[in-house]
Amino acid sequence: MAAFIPRRALFRRLALIAFLMPVLAAAPARAETITLYSAQHEQLVDQLTKEFTKESGIRVRVRSGEAPEIANQIAKEGARSPADVYFTENSPELTLLDEKGLLAPVDRATLAAVPAKYSAASGNWVGVLARENVLAFNPKLIAEDALPHSLLDLAKPEWKGKIAIAPSDADFLPLVAAVAALHGEQAALAWLKGLQENAQIFDDDEGVVAAVDRGTVAAGVINNYYWARLRTEQGEAKTTSRIHHFAGGDVGGLINVSGAAVLKSSKHQAAAQRFLAFLVSPKVQTAIAQGDVDFEYPLAPGVAPNPLLKPFDALQPPALSMNQLGDDQAAARLLRQAGLI
Repeated sequence: MAAFIPRRALFRRLALIAFLMPVLAAAPARAETITLYSAQHEQLVDQLTKEFTKESGIRVRVRSGEAPEIANQIAKEGARSPADVYFTENSPELTLLDEKGLLAPVDRATLAAVPAKYSAASGNWVGVLARENVLAFNPKLIAEDALPHSLLDLAKPEWKGKIAIAPSDADFLPLVAAVAALHGEQAALAWLKGLQENAQIFDDDEGVVAAVDRGTVAAGVINNYYWARLRTEQGEAKTTSRIHHFAGGDVGGLINVSGAAVLKSSKHQAAAQRFLAFLVSPKVQTAIAQGDVDFEYPLAPGVAPNPLLKPFDALQPPALSMNQLGDDQAAARLLRQAGLI
């Protein structure tokens, strides 16, 4: 038999429920969390994720690492991957995951925010930022007019001991892929073997640009933002090195694209897509360009790059699509054959 509730007590209970209903309705739901696998610079990612959470209420759990390792980890995890978004410095890792069928289509509005040539032809990842391959050089050791007209010239005997590279840095892989795409794998292998003879080897681009700046070596192959960051940290008066831009569509002026994708296996598709839209929004692209943390080119039309950078429309990169750069696998094989990794 149901318990008898006196009428007065029943009224009090109903009144209490009526009082609490608006409070319960207004109580915030538990914040959604997405997992970001990142191979972008940690300081930049930290700033971006904090701002995204502030704007959207969606938390971001970040796992950082080197681009090829993170991409291979996602490939191994497959449909069981806990990642919702992959954000990386170079397009080949995204191409690899796209080829394996692991990426979800990017929202059309997000793809439309940047020129189509900087995103996947499949529509499964979007370009966010871009960097230019350049030569850092020390004018105390070599004049700019003595620098080679082509990146391929660095394999010639006259460059022995005068050039620095970081072949194990993930940023070097797309450059090898570009040489192979434009000149063939045999030419790329011959170029790498010439570099193996000529170059001082460093672990990363930071090491290359620092060595050039202090006069250890005359010139070094890097991405533009490493020099800009060094220049910002040291100040103009203390920075000896300069950068040289390859012209005429030479492979040395390659544009590398940093992009992002949503994993097909993500259980937070809407939130993950919202993060991609956030990355390419004019507000965020402008903030990145105006900051002094990341010296990459914004890809959103009409957003000016950092003043330390050469205007984007003044660059003369080779005519290569993201698809032509491939997925880094052939580039890694060529580097192993040349004895550089």
